[in-house]
Amino acid sequence: MKRSTVNRVDGVVNGQLVQAGTVVQNTVNAPRTPDDILADTADRLAHAVRTRWRREEEQRRVRDPFPLPVRWRVADDELTDHWANIRHKPHGVRAGPLALADRLDRVVDAYRRIPSGRLVVLGRAGSGKTVVALRLVLDLLDARTADEPVPVLVGLGSWNPTTTPLHEWLARRLVRDHPGLAAAGPFGRTLADALVEAGRVLPVLDGFDEIAPGLHRAALEALNDTTGPLVLTGRHAEYSRAVTDGDVLTCAAAVELADLEPTDLDDYLPRTTRRTGQSSTAWDPVLDAVRRDPDAPLARVLTTPLMVGLARAAYSDTPDRDPAALLAFDTTQAVEDHLLDEFLPAVYRRSGRDLDRVRHWLRHLAGRGRRDLAWWEAEACLSRACRAVIVGLVVAATTGLVMALVDLVLYGLVANGEAEPGIGSGLVNGAVNGLLVGMAFAAVAAVRADRVEPARTRFGGCGRGPGRLALSRAVLGVGIGALFGLVDGMSFGVLERWVLGVPDGLRIGLDTACASALVFGPAVGICYGLLTWSESPLDVATAVTPTDLLRTSRANVLVPLLTIGPLFGLLVMLGFRLIVVYLYRLPVAEEFSDVRSGLISGLAGGIGYALTLTAWGRWLVFGRLWLPLTGRLPWTPIAFLDDAYGRGVLRRAGAVHQFRHERLREHLARE
Repeated sequence: MKRSTVNRVDGVVNGQLVQAGTVVQNTVNAPRTPDDILADTADRLAHAVRTRWRREEEQRRVRDPFPLPVRWRVADDELTDHWANIRHKPHGVRAGPLALADRLDRVVDAYRRIPSGRLVVLGRAGSGKTVVALRLVLDLLDARTADEPVPVLVGLGSWNPTTTPLHEWLARRLVRDHPGLAAAGPFGRTLADALVEAGRVLPVLDGFDEIAPGLHRAALEALNDTTGPLVLTGRHAEYSRAVTDGDVLTCAAAVELADLEPTDLDDYLPRTTRRTGQSSTAWDPVLDAVRRDPDAPLARVLTTPLMVGLARAAYSDTPDRDPAALLAFDTTQAVEDHLLDEFLPAVYRRSGRDLDRVRHWLRHLAGRGRRDLAWWEAEACLSRACRAVIVGLVVAATTGLVMALVDLVLYGLVANGEAEPGIGSGLVNGAVNGLLVGMAFAAVAAVRADRVEPARTRFGGCGRGPGRLALSRAVLGVGIGALFGLVDGMSFGVLERWVLGVPDGLRIGLDTACASALVFGPAVGICYGLLTWSESPLDVATAVTPTDLLRTSRANVLVPLLTIGPLFGLLVMLGFRLIVVYLYRLPVAEEFSDVRSGLISGLAGGIGYALTLTAWGRWLVFGRLWLPLTGRLPWTPIAFLDDAYGRGVLRRAGAVHQFRHERLREHLARE
């Protein structure tokens, strides 16, 4: 087998750029094995994860001016498994505890002392658990070799261990944050499934305490069904209760984050603000008081990185504010509430936004009870019935308007040269038929209310989609289209008989239903198959942000509507012409009847589908129309979320936003 080796040259080998100082071994004309595919995918995933979390660390200002000295100690024995299990000792061999007490800048060294690779990081709210997890991920990626798993940091808040196994949920999260992993991988599974099953992903599970109440024991039992390495972070209280009710995390060592000490703040807080004298700052008298009385309320509050960060934002980053005001509070709760209250005014002081409205919108987001602020779940705050009604009304209005405009153009302007008849008949016909279509879409939307997610592929792949999948979806489309035609035709018959009083209305409706099924079935099947055939997977190495995913989802709706939509309308138009003239052997009653059917089907059907059965369409109805109209969100929600991210209120976790501090989310939710 031939191999080509390149040493310290720049060039291209088999289409791959080779930079100076690298050594590349490339197998010529050798088929790629499943291991090769997974190894390459893991490398690209590692690049995307590293890029994302480095940006997040910069946004958090973890290193500005330097990282706070977060430290930890080994947790109590009742929270840790037997050391023989942790150290993978054989039967009959005793083992003592590992020396795991360390600090943030040596987190990888501490983790690699654990033979099982299973670690639990505990701490109280704001103690720096997520920062430790973030630093561990980045340091592991910097030192990663080709055969090591990729550490992936994910929040546990959305996991329901009673309904979804961990590996399945983890694969879904990978696909959500890295849509390219939805592509087909080895053995007929997605790349995400294959990576998880092959052990090429190291789960860093953040926020055990954020799992829904009552599920912590079940979550711990589900984690104990796994045997591979993992890292789990959570609050001490929730993990302790789960252990008391069940068992510890098998083969896992546990560490507990320590409080910051007054000496840790002596150099940090003064360096975050301007000097007031030759070497003094406004923080000096405050820190003197903290050192003199370590049991004072302010001293007890400034023992977590979260509260230190809030104090910095409120007093160091805001000019003309004296931190000595913090000494006036007589309880720790009062100090904490004050710092949480002052955070938003501090970060929005130069935004030009109304702070009351900003707080109101953030309260709505915090009160949804979800850690992940996904734009495609904006409607989650509404009941299913409310969603169905809103979708039905919007679709009815848009469909009725489209039908009215079509009748106006065909019968008012083109046929008669007069606009009034077209407007009248179009509005009446459009209102009735639009309501029927809206009700049908609303029923489907209600059934699929919790399963509409953003597209994981890109439209316009020029035939790169799998042919077998395209064929199967084409067959499915034929069935769906025929069923829709039958329902639509019978609805027309019911309208004719019992609303308009036509004696033969039901017979007309049955004829219409049969004709519609014969027309819509093949038309939907052809278009659905072409859509699938034209899909191409997104790039695995692309670090998707909420805005990126929204933009891709919008393109995946609008582009097909502008391309496949006209084709669908043409197929319907030709189908009805063939049915009426050649199957029923009837003369064309109206000059524009088939043209009208084609235009209405292509426009109204496409709009109805986009607004109800796609993530972007539902976002348009609820996120851009209903929630802003009712005052729960601004009229430009994504811009608002991105602005909050830039100000440090939110963070980006892949394709979603999250509150950067869980304590802040809880504080706003209580308000």
